[in-house]
Amino acid sequence: MANTIVDKSEKQFKCQICWKSFDQLSYLRKHNRTHTEIPCREKTHRCQVCQKLFTEQRYVKMHMIVHSRVKSYICQLCQKTFTDRCYLERHMRIHTGEKPYICQLCQKTFRHYSNMREHMIAHTGEKPYKCKLCQKAFSSGSDLRKHVRTHTGEKPYKCQLCQKAFGDCSTRKNHMRTHTGEKPFKCLLCEKSFTVISSLKSHTRTHTREEPYKCQVCNKGFIYLTSLKKHRRTHAAEEQHPHNDPSDANSVSSTMQFGLHTGTQPQDLKIGSEVAV
Repeated sequence: MANTIVDKSEKQFKCQICWKSFDQLSYLRKHNRTHTEIPCREKTHRCQVCQKLFTEQRYVKMHMIVHSRVKSYICQLCQKTFTDRCYLERHMRIHTGEKPYICQLCQKTFRHYSNMREHMIAHTGEKPYKCKLCQKAFSSGSDLRKHVRTHTGEKPYKCQLCQKAFGDCSTRKNHMRTHTGEKPFKCLLCEKSFTVISSLKSHTRTHTREEPYKCQVCNKGFIYLTSLKKHRRTHAAEEQHPHNDPSDANSVSSTMQFGLHTGTQPQDLKIGSEVAV
């Protein structure tokens, strides 16, 4: 079969996707179905050592072997250690950027098969994972778990250096770079680097001059959302003082600021000699 590699060691039948080994072909065939079927069960059973979640408690027990074994495989780039060579090989994709799994519907690529399998649900429009607290539905179990923490306030991911806690693993990973100084996201145009990809995307707009954030009042565009929010306050101030007296010094100042903001010169503004400027 396509997903089979025969190994003459103690377990002959090896899964080509995750490299798990079996001593009987029937076990391998049963295992292969876990890669082709889309799961809909919630992961509610947690490993108390690393906080990883599983659909059943028996999988937690199987997983615990990982924590008891010697981690003899070392990544030469970041020194992270692993119990098996296959886990090291999967980890190396983080450094190489390799994403060998391709969605056949949208061509999006993934580092791990499990990520692609979960992504496939997005194409069906199905949202089988429902929040029991607010009934909001999600297409993936990981999105549901992150959402539930907005209700519970749970922050299971702790920084081992400063003990700051986070609601999801990716946020903690971004935070860790503030300690290590790592900036893996590089601009292809100026070589400037960033700790998170969102910062790189915002920076890239300084080169492309793309302005995705538009003011709904005057249609002025901005590169950064923070710039748009700051700009909106000028409209709020104008709404608070809609009928300014041109003879008033504060009114003159507001009108001049409006001119600077819009790029226009108010022709009917006359400043009398009695007004202090």
